[in-house]
Amino acid sequence: MANKKRPTIGLIEPPATGLYDAAGKNWTSLYRHRSLISKQVLIADLQAGGFDARLVNLRDDNYSEDFGEIDWKGMTLRKTYVGGKISTLDPEAYDAWGITVNFSQDRQVSCMVIEHLAKGDRPIVVGGSDALAEPQHYFKAGATAVVQDKSGGANWAIFDYVLGKTPREELTGVILADGKQYARKTKAKSPDEWALPSLEVAQECLGTLPNVQGFVPVGSLVADIGCDRTCDFCMTPTYGTGFRRMSPETSLKWLEIQKQVGARSINIGSDQFLARVLFPGGREEILAITNGAREMGITLMWPNGLELRKTTLGAGRNYDSTDLRPDEELIEALFGWDGKVGCPLAYIPAERPVFGREAYKKLVPWQEHCELMKAVVRTGVPVVTYGIIIGLPDDDHEDLLRLEEAITELVDELVKINPKLEFQTSCYSIIPLPGTPQSFNLRKTGMLQFEDTCLWGVWTTTSNTRHLTYEQVSDWQIRLSNIRKAPAEFTNYNGEYSAMVSTASSNDSKIVLER
Repeated sequence: MANKKRPTIGLIEPPATGLYDAAGKNWTSLYRHRSLISKQVLIADLQAGGFDARLVNLRDDNYSEDFGEIDWKGMTLRKTYVGGKISTLDPEAYDAWGITVNFSQDRQVSCMVIEHLAKGDRPIVVGGSDALAEPQHYFKAGATAVVQDKSGGANWAIFDYVLGKTPREELTGVILADGKQYARKTKAKSPDEWALPSLEVAQECLGTLPNVQGFVPVGSLVADIGCDRTCDFCMTPTYGTGFRRMSPETSLKWLEIQKQVGARSINIGSDQFLARVLFPGGREEILAITNGAREMGITLMWPNGLELRKTTLGAGRNYDSTDLRPDEELIEALFGWDGKVGCPLAYIPAERPVFGREAYKKLVPWQEHCELMKAVVRTGVPVVTYGIIIGLPDDDHEDLLRLEEAITELVDELVKINPKLEFQTSCYSIIPLPGTPQSFNLRKTGMLQFEDTCLWGVWTTTSNTRHLTYEQVSDWQIRLSNIRKAPAEFTNYNGEYSAMVSTASSNDSKIVLER
C-alpha cells in the first residue's frame, strides 16, 4: 500500500440528537463542541496503517432538522438533529466511510447518515458500543461491516478487506453484511500500542468545555480500556477487552501533543482509570501521570468519573477487612487544584450512595462515602458534579426522599469545608443499554415503557419501578438534579439538559429555536 495512492477514509462524527418540547426545552445531552475522544485514537491508528483517514465532523455545524416526533410524559417531543446537514454529504467523496456509534440515543440519526451514504457505492464500516451490541440495525441501514473489537485490533484488516485489498492479517472482531462473523482476537490491543496522533489530528479533535478556566480548548486521552467491575447497567464488561492500561510514558506523550495544539485541559476518557491501583506499581503510575500533567501546566478532568472505593487505603478491594479510609496522597493527586493546575472539575459517580447501594459492588457504606467526599473537597477542587442513578426496580417515594435528604446534608457539610464549592447533582435514570443484564431485566419484568432509542438517554426516563411510574421517576429526577449550592455556571459538563435544571449555559438550543 505504501507504493500506491493511499485510500481515503471519511470518519464521521454524527449530528447530535435533540428532543424538544413545546416550550423549546431540550431533553437530551446536546452538548456538541466536545473533545472527539475516540476519533482521535481511530484517525491516528488508521493513518499509521497507511490510510488517508480524515475527520468528517457533522456535530459542530449550525444546521438543524426535525426527523420525527414521540409522545413522552404527556408531551410531544420533536426529534431534531443538530450539526451538519446529512443530505449535503457526497456518498462517493471518499474511498470508504467509517462511523462510530457509542450511544443508543444516536442510533436513529446515525442510521440516517448510513442510509444516505449507502446511495453511493463506497463501503461503510460501523463501530462503537451500540453497533457492537445490536449490529442488525446498522446492516439494515446499509453498513458493509460492523467492528466488534473495541481495542482497535480489527481496524486495519477490515478496511483492507472492504477496499478490495488483501488484508495484511486475518479478519478478526468483525461481522459482514452477509452475516459472516469473525471472532475477536484472544488478546486485545493495548492502549500503549495505539499510534500517537499528529498535531493536525489532535487540533481538529479538540473541544471546548466551560469550567473555572473559561471556555478553554479541551483535549483528550484514553489512558486505559476495560474495567474490573461488572455493574449490570454498563456495557463495558461486554467489550471483551479485559482491563488494559497505557503506561505513564506513553500517556505523557499524548498529553504533550495536546498541549502543543493549545489544549489547556484534558478529558481522560477512561473506562476505569483507577483500576491500575490493583496492579503492582499502579498507584505510582497514577501519581506519575497526574504530576506530569501539573508539570506541563495542563489540567485534567474525568468525564467517566473516578471510583471512590479505589481512592481508599484498601485500593478498591471488596473484602470485609478492606481499609476504606481515604488515601489522602492519591486523592490530592487526582483532585487537587491550586487555581492554575490540577483538577478544575471532578465528576463523582456516586450512583446509589445510600439506598440501593447493594446493586453496585464498587460502592462503599454511606459514612465512609461521606468521609471520602470530604477528602475530595479538601483538595480545593472548585466544581464537583455528583452523579446518582434512580429508577431502580425497588425505588419508591420514601427511598428517594431519604436519598434527597442524605445528599442535601452531605452538601451542607461539603460547603462548610469550601464555601466557594460549586456542587452539581447529575441525576440519571436507568436505561436499557443493549447487551446489559439491566436491559434484559427491564424487559423481562415489563418495566421498560419505550423501545424508541431516541429516548434512551439519561434525561428521559423510560421505565417504571415496582412502585413508581416512569413519569414519577422523571419528576424525581428533575427534583434531585436541582440539589445545588451554587449558581449553575457549568451545567453543560454533561450536556445541555435545559429541561432538567433551571438554567443551562449552552447556547445550542438557539440553533433550533431561531430557525
